[in-house]
Amino acid sequence: MSALDPSAQSAPKVVDVAVGVIERPDGQVLLAQRPSGRPYEGYWEFPGGKVEPGEPVASALARELNEELGLTAVRSVPWLVVGHTYPHATVRLYFRRVFDWQGEPQPREGQQLSWQPAAHIDLQPLLPASMGPIRWLALPRVHTVSCAGLMGGAQAFLQRLDARLDDAQGASVQAAHGPHAPLWLQLREPDLPAAQLEPLFEQLMLRRARHGLRLIVSSRHPLDWAQRADGVHLTSRDLLAAHARPQANWVGASCHDARELAAAAALGCDYALMSPVLPTASHLGAATLGFDGLSALTAHTSLPVYALGGLTAGHLAEAQAAGAQGVALMRAAWG
Repeated sequence: MSALDPSAQSAPKVVDVAVGVIERPDGQVLLAQRPSGRPYEGYWEFPGGKVEPGEPVASALARELNEELGLTAVRSVPWLVVGHTYPHATVRLYFRRVFDWQGEPQPREGQQLSWQPAAHIDLQPLLPASMGPIRWLALPRVHTVSCAGLMGGAQAFLQRLDARLDDAQGASVQAAHGPHAPLWLQLREPDLPAAQLEPLFEQLMLRRARHGLRLIVSSRHPLDWAQRADGVHLTSRDLLAAHARPQANWVGASCHDARELAAAAALGCDYALMSPVLPTASHLGAATLGFDGLSALTAHTSLPVYALGGLTAGHLAEAQAAGAQGVALMRAAWG
């Protein structure tokens, strides 16, 4: 990136940079190795470059990807905004996901290129500002939420879940969650009788071991469950009361406004569920964000956001265009 050249020391205090996460249909993403003679030479990064004054970020990224890689007709969607201070420059990185382009990437600046599985990038060293976004590439496009209490009990829910897991190699799951992505499930059961809740958790842990299910446990349930599983999801109340990131591999949070989203970022959460985007059956008449409101909230966020509330998997592209990682589904996930 030109923002990391020595000349950046004489640039404005904060240098805006457009960064492209170029993702193929098979789930691999493109990284480039910084050539010799530049700061952090030999480090791997996502391609991109400096945003010119008055230039839209999407246009800047399309221009940079053409200059660096020879790609044309680049279409991208917003994802994250990450600030980082290097010894020689302070940058504000506008990460955008690129799903559509024309041409094959060519190393026009003599850089090394490498396609890597998004969830298993095996390159070293990595540019420091890319570390968080690289971790978050393991997140799915669709985050599902349990609703056994609304489906008549744990057994009815497990039957639906097993049908989804049995189709884990099928086109429907892969299209929703991404190539080779496991199913991510949040255990959230505020109304399930206690006699069913713990057995349900143990059944989910069996499926985690057998099928590679990623299991996130709501903070309304015991924390040791989250620590045994893959992570914890904080309710908005627990988020605002937290003083430190919980001891869990993955940490998500429920958010409804800019204040809560900022709290999730400050706590070091990995993602947030933002709701309600559209009207829901459980909150008829409640105010909703709409996709414009979602876009306004994600415009400066430094962590991935899922759109939640009244959505189906068919809203995925619209949610991503508004800056979301993807969609979170409860009723719509289980039919």
